[in-house]
Amino acid sequence: MDTAVRLAGRVTPTDARMVKTGFDLVTYRLNLHLNHLISSGRLAQARKLFDQMPQNAFSLNRMLCGYFRFGNLPAAEALFRAAPHRDAVTWTVMMRALTEYGRGPDAVSLFRDMLREGVVPDCVAVNTVLNVPECGVATLHPFVAKLGLGTNVVVCNTLLDAYCKHGLLAAGRRVFLEMPKRDSVTYNAMIMGCSREGLHSEALELFAAMCRAGLGASQFTFSSMLTVATGMADLQLGRQIHGLVARATSVHNVFVNNSLLDFYSKCDSLGDLKQLFDEMSERDNVSYNVMIAAYTWNRCASTVLKLFREMQELGFDRWALPYASLLSVAGSLLDIQIGKQIHAQLVLLGLASEDLVGNALIDMYSKCGMLDAAKANFSNKSEKTVVSWTQLITGYVQNGQHEDAVQLFCDMRRAGLSPDSATCSSIMKASSSLAMIGLGRQIHSYLIKSGHMCSVFSGSALLDMYGKCGCLDEALRTFDEMPEKNSITWNAVISAYAQYGQAKNAIRMFESMLHCGLYPDPVTFLSVLGACSHNGLAEDCMKYFDLMKHHYCISPWKEHYSCVIDTLGRAGCFEELQKVLGEMPFEADPIIWSSILHSCKIHGNQDLATVAAEKLFSMAPTDATTYVILSNIYAKAGQWEDAARVKKIMRDRGVRKESGSSWVEIKQKIYSFSSNDHTNPMIAEIKEELERLYKEMEKLGYEPDTSCALHLVDDELKLESLKYHSERLAIGFALINTPPGTPIRVMKNLTACLDCHAAIKMISKIVNRDIIVRDSRRGNV
Repeated sequence: MDTAVRLAGRVTPTDARMVKTGFDLVTYRLNLHLNHLISSGRLAQARKLFDQMPQNAFSLNRMLCGYFRFGNLPAAEALFRAAPHRDAVTWTVMMRALTEYGRGPDAVSLFRDMLREGVVPDCVAVNTVLNVPECGVATLHPFVAKLGLGTNVVVCNTLLDAYCKHGLLAAGRRVFLEMPKRDSVTYNAMIMGCSREGLHSEALELFAAMCRAGLGASQFTFSSMLTVATGMADLQLGRQIHGLVARATSVHNVFVNNSLLDFYSKCDSLGDLKQLFDEMSERDNVSYNVMIAAYTWNRCASTVLKLFREMQELGFDRWALPYASLLSVAGSLLDIQIGKQIHAQLVLLGLASEDLVGNALIDMYSKCGMLDAAKANFSNKSEKTVVSWTQLITGYVQNGQHEDAVQLFCDMRRAGLSPDSATCSSIMKASSSLAMIGLGRQIHSYLIKSGHMCSVFSGSALLDMYGKCGCLDEALRTFDEMPEKNSITWNAVISAYAQYGQAKNAIRMFESMLHCGLYPDPVTFLSVLGACSHNGLAEDCMKYFDLMKHHYCISPWKEHYSCVIDTLGRAGCFEELQKVLGEMPFEADPIIWSSILHSCKIHGNQDLATVAAEKLFSMAPTDATTYVILSNIYAKAGQWEDAARVKKIMRDRGVRKESGSSWVEIKQKIYSFSSNDHTNPMIAEIKEELERLYKEMEKLGYEPDTSCALHLVDDELKLESLKYHSERLAIGFALINTPPGTPIRVMKNLTACLDCHAAIKMISKIVNRDIIVRDSRRGNV
């Protein structure tokens, strides 16, 4: 006896399934057994039973759902095509299945086939197709009206939401205004649509209208309003929303609290963030991830490690732990031991080749200066995405290996991958460091062709590149042409003015940024303080340093203190300098002490120079610059024995002075020169050109500063050594090989001496050309 016959004789109470099968007891009982087989995953037996049953839409729909639930979409499609009895539910089940499996266009085609077959879709079917990302909401809208569903609040909400998600806010607004009845879902969809498009004021008005209509705010309402507050960078508004959440007892859940955590983290309000987190009765994986990301961004490494260990102790799924954030902390701390421990855990879990953590490993090893390990992790990735290539290129740029970064960029292009805005940003940093303005302009052309110029990040990186290559006019033109500007853009243009030595214009741009309502970040103040530093504006520097600390409540980084100390040192304000040094909550690093030593050289402060040099001898004993500067300070004061003693210590320790070198790009080729270089085939012509210029300079009153020349040699040799410093040879070569009137851009690996600084300015006037020399300390000379 087959299954269908055996089951037909059983007596079962009446329920909804009996009604749906027309009170056919046989079909009803078979459906009960069919449902049992499907629920237990025995699809082969279920299909065998289904084939023996009388054909009906209810059984068909149940079988399709079974195939869909257990991942057998091909079998579901075959059954659907062969089925003679299909109702609106049948079509809806298949549309939903195709959508879930990422086949949105097929789901939309199925909806159109349903209409062609004369099957009238119900609200569920219409909602299903409208939720398909590729639905083409504007073309489906007429069908909704034709089907008489234009007044159904559920369908209208879905239609409104679809318009907003597709960025068609004007159409969504029309749907909203035409709706005869609105509920909280309606307002939530419209508020979220406005917040996505940056229409924060309109979103606030909608929220107020929703409250006036007596509609209760849901967790999604508060999440949307927090998005608005984040977009407006309005901490007070966010706190007000937090107050509303506290009073709305129905939304006290981890989802809303996580949205609040995210808001406080993006507003960099660590006090509110910590207080909320401590008060949360329930925390999930998202809560901890938001906290860890926030503290990672704020360089609070110890707190990040504490939270990570707490997650491990609480038994969170190891696969869900924020390994990428922890690797970021290891990279920012330059702590390779933490990085290696996390790497080992990832290998044990089989996650090391996952895209996100794989890229984080490349980033961590790059920041720790282990480029071989970074490249090995890159090579081990089964799929090398644009992000992977970008991380590796960025690593080489961060480690100063700009030529290798350019080569990697070329390899990426040969691999058939198109760089994104982040890739372009990194390679533009390489081109600016190499003064390869030609490569920078090629990237500019690519950004225009690829459409990435619309990205505020690409435009900002381009602006920064032009500024660092000394092309201030092109930097400013890029800034003016950008359709959208954010704080990064303003930071870049302030930095461009600072690099060019135009501190007053940098400060003017900073004031304009504030006038536009943008909130300055630590990088903004770093650019402003850097501008003051390059121009020795001690009073302005202290003014903006105090503004950052007391008005904007931004905790200064070590880099901010470095700028302040450098500015005070350049201005000879050593008493104020030592006061700031004593108040600094960090140990002074070699960069700060080197800055102090350079200032002592300018002003002849031997006592402080000795202190700075002793610090540098212990911190960076192999850096020749310290020995050379201290020796020069003694020599300038006529203390030849002390100068000779320092040079002897340098020789005894085996420290060698780095050779000065400069390079210039001509017709997309780099030409390098060292001081008194004789290797260039055109050296005779270069020297002849420089001699001609020196004669013109003497007529204009140029007097060489022999304090910048070699000591313990006669005056003639001193003058000879000054004449052929590497940057002057590069300028002479460029003058011979470029058309009159074109700008000349030279890079130097060391600091340009004061005599070169004065001589280059005079040469620029004589030849009537812009000559930009970017050195390791001043930026653009």
